[in-house]
Amino acid sequence: MHEAAPERLSLIAGGGDYPRLLAEAARKHGVSHIHLVAFKGETHRSLAGMVDSVDWINLGQIGKMLDALRAAGTKHAIMAGQLRPTQIFRFRPDAWARKTFMALKVKNPHTVFGLVIDEIAKLGIDVLPASTFMDEYMPGAGLLTVRAPDEREQADIDLGVRVATTTTELEIGQTLVVKEGIILAVEALEGTDKTIRRAGKLGGPGAVVIKIAKQGQDMRFDIPVIGPRTLRTLGKARASCLAFRGGKAIFLEKETLIREANKAGLSIIGVEIEE
Repeated sequence: MHEAAPERLSLIAGGGDYPRLLAEAARKHGVSHIHLVAFKGETHRSLAGMVDSVDWINLGQIGKMLDALRAAGTKHAIMAGQLRPTQIFRFRPDAWARKTFMALKVKNPHTVFGLVIDEIAKLGIDVLPASTFMDEYMPGAGLLTVRAPDEREQADIDLGVRVATTTTELEIGQTLVVKEGIILAVEALEGTDKTIRRAGKLGGPGAVVIKIAKQGQDMRFDIPVIGPRTLRTLGKARASCLAFRGGKAIFLEKETLIREANKAGLSIIGVEIEE
């Protein structure tokens, strides 16, 4: 986490509960003024009531976002929350986005968000890791639930981790699903939930889900997040085990997740993966 919490912070927020929890955590750590950059149709409108100032923009208005950050005068920013991946084919880019983003030959989180962060840095704004203020939501390696993976599940975890550490380097496979040594699904543009549901239809009950950040993951964006919706999706797919990279994933409502996982007999475990 940043050693000293800044007095003022810009929060560039996508959807989901993560931005809300991060805003609450920032307040607890002493941030007195939060400027929100919110995306219409993505960011929860309730978040606007928790901050001191807000700029609503359409997805694709990167130039307008940079203008809002410049006008806010903050020296620190955090990017948090999800933007629906398929929106990449539907948003209306402004002049800045057409000139820069649309010219990228390869569009993935590393190239897209890396480009945006570089532009924000030119404004003299330090983009902090998305995990800043969130240490208590990031469990390390080890078993979180009562039930540990059985022998078959552990073998599937080992296989999944080996595969995922390769596929994530290609900007795919942050979520990967395995059952009895068979790769059922590898996440691409569809996102975590649809990947898990697809695997459940293919392999039936008992699949193992592996969700990991890639080696050398830039923690300023695209950090894996596991929350109540993830747990519901695991239940619908009848998955039996979830493995994540210890210290590299945000757990929303951690205590509730673990309690519900124990009721369902689901095993959740953090694995140690060396850089």
